[in-house]
Amino acid sequence: MVQSVKPIPSTWCPGCGDFGVLAAVKKAAAEVGVPAHEQVLVGGIGCSGGIHNFIEINGIHALHGRLLAQAIGVKLANPRLTVIAAGGDGDGYAIGMGHFMHAFKKNASILYVVMNNETYGLTKGQASPTSQIGFEGNIEHPFDAILTALSIPVPNFIARTFSGDPKGMTQVLAEAIRFNRANRGFAFVEDLSPCVTYNDTFKLWREKIVDVSKLPGYDASDRKAVFRLCLETMESGRIPVGVMHRPKAADPEAVALELKLLPDQEGPAVTDIALEHNRAAYDRLIKGVT
Repeated sequence: MVQSVKPIPSTWCPGCGDFGVLAAVKKAAAEVGVPAHEQVLVGGIGCSGGIHNFIEINGIHALHGRLLAQAIGVKLANPRLTVIAAGGDGDGYAIGMGHFMHAFKKNASILYVVMNNETYGLTKGQASPTSQIGFEGNIEHPFDAILTALSIPVPNFIARTFSGDPKGMTQVLAEAIRFNRANRGFAFVEDLSPCVTYNDTFKLWREKIVDVSKLPGYDASDRKAVFRLCLETMESGRIPVGVMHRPKAADPEAVALELKLLPDQEGPAVTDIALEHNRAAYDRLIKGVT
């Protein structure tokens, strides 16, 4: 008998932008038609990393900065699962930066959602890698994940959303999940998710966001064109949001990691290891070892 674990009440502050992500993940999965038992949500460390506790699906609380490694491991263990990794800007762009960079080129079909609030909310509002100059004494220029993602020449799905636009976020996440379920590779969505306690940017971001799809010359399949649009938008003091990269078709030279390693889609978690069915193979293995 399988006993399900019920979600616990949220520990987030009232008004936190992460509530929008939680709702959008639920709605997007329902829209795509993914059964709850086929979903795995790997949470990082920080306020946002507890998201898997607040939704009734399979969940793992990963090590600090290591949620992508664990999420990719889940996908390779059972490629049939829809795997979502969710964490914050501190977890993903500081201690987790090495995994962040390599996830794009590994290109496993998982969805990575980063809730960016430009602060370390759980540890009481210190400056994070994305904090603006002057915030809590920060003197460093903020890191921009979208420009970094666009600079890696692999046909990943790349987008940015805003928690103040839950409908738009749901649409983007649904598209990203479909991309994953078609085994087309890695999907990255950064959500601008304000921390209402230590860095309440809802009003500011709502005034500054610009949907790149409405800009002249926008073509989500043209990485260089979108990079230029994003850079120009940022230089004008605005924040680009929307789908930044949508590959036209699967590149035969950039196959998803699970298809390279497990072309039959049979990961270790679903492989038949019964003795009688595999006696000949086991005998060969034992003879080869001895």
